[in-house]
Amino acid sequence: MQKSVAFYTLGCKLNFSETSTIGRSLSAQGYQKVDFHEGADVYVINTCSVTDNADKKCKKIVKEALRHNPEAFITVIGCYAQLKPQEIANIEGVDLVLGAAEKFNISDYLGEAKKLETAIVKEGKIKEVLDYHASYSIGDRTRTFLKVQDGCDYFCSFCTIPLARGSSRSDTIANVVKQAEEIVAKGTKEIVLTGVNTGDFGSSRDENFYMLLKALDKVNGLERLRISSIEPNLLTDEIIEFVASESRCLVPHFHIPLQSGSDQLLKSMRRKYDTALYTSRIEKIKKLMPDACIGVDVIIGYPGETDELFLETYNYLNQLAISYLHVFTYSERANTTAQKLPGKVPMKTRNERSKMLHILSDKKRRFFYEQQLNKSFPVLWEAENDQDIMYGFTSNYVKVRTPYDPSLVNEIMEVRLTQITEDMTVQVKQLSLVQ
Repeated sequence: MQKSVAFYTLGCKLNFSETSTIGRSLSAQGYQKVDFHEGADVYVINTCSVTDNADKKCKKIVKEALRHNPEAFITVIGCYAQLKPQEIANIEGVDLVLGAAEKFNISDYLGEAKKLETAIVKEGKIKEVLDYHASYSIGDRTRTFLKVQDGCDYFCSFCTIPLARGSSRSDTIANVVKQAEEIVAKGTKEIVLTGVNTGDFGSSRDENFYMLLKALDKVNGLERLRISSIEPNLLTDEIIEFVASESRCLVPHFHIPLQSGSDQLLKSMRRKYDTALYTSRIEKIKKLMPDACIGVDVIIGYPGETDELFLETYNYLNQLAISYLHVFTYSERANTTAQKLPGKVPMKTRNERSKMLHILSDKKRRFFYEQQLNKSFPVLWEAENDQDIMYGFTSNYVKVRTPYDPSLVNEIMEVRLTQITEDMTVQVKQLSLVQ
């Protein structure tokens, strides 16, 4: 009898692209993909381990899966599975734990997919994980997440990703273009490029991220291309200028990790830039693309972050022409340099600082939205709807809403932004479909 499989993905866009690819692989081998709540025979939980919360959430998802089917075969993959396989194996109900290399061969380990008394653990040394596995998401969202790079060579003091995903490696331009053509042929209109260190694409060969962008810009039928995240030191003038004036489909939206507005802390974090370089990237973008949306990652509570250094970060972000923040509360991670540093920040202080930056982010987003009112932008409408309201994103990443109309799903429409709502979306006046 055909076995059913359900998936749950924690963490980043990269994880979503890999979950979707693994799902297609299992479907091709006879598994029936079902929704999580349907009581699947097999559950695959793709984990993140950027923070302690991600680890805790994994345990919660295992319990939830078993609630839907107590006899389900529970498989855990992803970063947490590579870093702490035995810890996961000890979670009640887990049957199989697969590390970074093994997760793409999941069908080899499922066997009869019947519950086990003791979990099977298959994980190799991360230094031996050298293969690159192409991945993209499809069918889960209007946008597709296309993986172009994996791993990282930076070894920032707070980060476990190199330990979980290995060294930096990437696809070839030719293969990425081929995948983009496959995605477009399935009706997708927006591709989001993703990776661990996306801008490091091609570093091990005679290719680079700028060359990749130029090649993808020529893919027939691709209407939107978005960069998920790029390090400031890898966001070159030529990339910014290409997006601003030459590209056919790259959108004016950048997500640029900062982590701290203190040069002292950036140095301790082993980041590859300072605030002067970061500021120059923001100013260059805004000069060429005044309506560009710019998102920022920032960590609070890093060891040695005094009140003065936190205020340095706060004030730096406050004066910067950015659109929103992703705020991460620092959590101690095993086998990282930062774990051994003095100056541990009390959790209460971390939470207070996090709240301050979340409030600042709300103010930044509202100000950015206000600047876009009464202007016209193309919007890609999503399938998501709530109480007869549907949502979409403008090219410059303003979230908008309109009365639900199923004929608009996955369509691009020119709209005028009219009013900011209480839930921080923007009402629009529909103008015309973009042909």
